Amino acid sequence: MSTDVPVPPSGPASPGPQEAGQVAVLDRPEADVPWVTLVWNDPVNLMSYVTWVFQTHFGYSRAKAETLMMQVHQEGRAAVSHGTREKVEADTEAMHSYGLWATFQKDD
Repeated sequence: MSTDVPVPPSGPASPGPQEAGQVAVLDRPEADVPWVTLVWNDPVNLMSYVTWVFQTHFGYSRAKAETLMMQVHQEGRAAVSHGTREKVEADTEAMHSYGLWATFQKDD
């Protein structure tokens, strides 16, 4: 019986152990793409209520919240938050909990 340690076959180099101080980075291009939460105009909610939601949830000033609300009213939608997919998903769910129509998508 041999006591030799088996040697793996040679071929393309596989990643070896990292040296001290190095950090592995995963190639996730979708993580680099900014995402956006969109709030859509609806026939149900009052403009004052939509302004209040933007102030309450996002902490926007009254002026910024009113500007976004007017954009929703006049243009049919407004981007109310930006960030990672996880963040805008949470913001979209929050808008739903307030009774607003909202979606999220990759920002162009």
